[in-house]
Amino acid sequence: MAEGPRFEGDGIAMGRVRRTVPLLRLAARTTGESVIDSLRRRKPDPEAYATRADRYVEVLGHSKGALMKVGQMLSVIPSGSSVPPQNRAAFQAAMGRLQADAPPMATELAAEVIRSELGQGPERAFAEFSPMPIAAASIGQVHAARLHDGRAVAVKVQYPGVAQAIRSDLRNAELVAVFLQMVRSVVPGISRIDNKAVAAEISERITEEVDYRLEASNQSFFADSYRGHPFMHIPEVVPEVSTARVLTQELVEGLTWSDALAADQSLRNSWGEVVYRFAHESEQRLGAFNTDPHPGNYIFHLDGSVTFLDFGCVKRFNAEMVTRNRGLYQASLHQDAEAFWRGFVDVGAIDPVKGPSPNEMADFYRVRDEMHLSPQPFTWLPEMMSRIMEHEYSVNGPSKKVIRALDMPRELVFFFRFDLGVLSVMSELRSTVAMRDIMTEIFDDGPPGSPLGEAESEFWLLKARTR
Repeated sequence: MAEGPRFEGDGIAMGRVRRTVPLLRLAARTTGESVIDSLRRRKPDPEAYATRADRYVEVLGHSKGALMKVGQMLSVIPSGSSVPPQNRAAFQAAMGRLQADAPPMATELAAEVIRSELGQGPERAFAEFSPMPIAAASIGQVHAARLHDGRAVAVKVQYPGVAQAIRSDLRNAELVAVFLQMVRSVVPGISRIDNKAVAAEISERITEEVDYRLEASNQSFFADSYRGHPFMHIPEVVPEVSTARVLTQELVEGLTWSDALAADQSLRNSWGEVVYRFAHESEQRLGAFNTDPHPGNYIFHLDGSVTFLDFGCVKRFNAEMVTRNRGLYQASLHQDAEAFWRGFVDVGAIDPVKGPSPNEMADFYRVRDEMHLSPQPFTWLPEMMSRIMEHEYSVNGPSKKVIRALDMPRELVFFFRFDLGVLSVMSELRSTVAMRDIMTEIFDDGPPGSPLGEAESEFWLLKARTR
């Protein structure tokens, strides 16, 4: 018997056909339109392109679960040469809506989830509870509330049925195949990473996000590590009103991404450096990093500090992987082509005999190396990210021989996505940062590379003394 559509109380379609058909139709339309544009040898019309981007967002936004989550991942990867310059603004505006503007569930459904998880409704579990969400995303939505002891908190409530929808999505080979086709239509170069590795790693990370207890554990780990930090802040978890589907944490107020983009450039410089430091220092110091670096997960403050949110998707490296990654950055800083090549061989990304040569690997990263080889401080611009995408990710670009020879191991799938996301945030902020000094500080045991580095050095020294 054919499987019909099934829904949970929030309206998330649960049937295999119900969740696949809209995306199949979308892929067919966009593929056909791209072919027509190609045959007519004309640049896609900006208005038509904006409509096409809106179709992606509409389907992914209402799908929730795995589809929307991967859409959010895609939204922070720069489009590079795959999107014509005149259309990039429309594409980024549309995809950006996936970051913090998903369709919310009804208030009574959120209350029912809280009642089921906490044993009492929000009106009793909290002294105050705002029925209107302040944010809605792929797996849950966030409500402002106040505890009985007076603390202001943010309560993340999982959509009912989303866990089942995610499991269904990740078992649906037809849907995954269509989604990968859609990803390639936006960022063709992403196909350089093995599809099976991508699917396996994404499945594991997204499945983990469904359990808010794991997210609470991840967040508490980062909060403990950075508590008292001069310019990085992680909200404290409130465990007594947190469960597998409800996560309560300290409420933090500040500037949103759109506010940050309109702020003074000196602030944007500081925020860009903070985002870079948090991303790479957590990987080097803690062996863990938040793999979800899209702007909706940051709150920006007027003192130049940043609050980091959403720790449902965290990747951990063992000591060997941290050391290998550190070696790659050192080789880049010292322009040691042989060491850089050896690093990729050691992680299994290239064949030492049949793969690219050391000089070819060095040229592969030539554009990225500009961030520390160019006159300092270095200013990140969207154009720089487009060049990186074309040089490192386009299967038909200048590095096509290297790209087609790469066999990226599964454990690095999220690191590349995380790295691109961080650099994209810096480029959208147009941050001017002393990249060479900061990279030398983080990866090569150099002295503090900036005033922020000096403050951070003092923080870690004090933390070491008080352990």
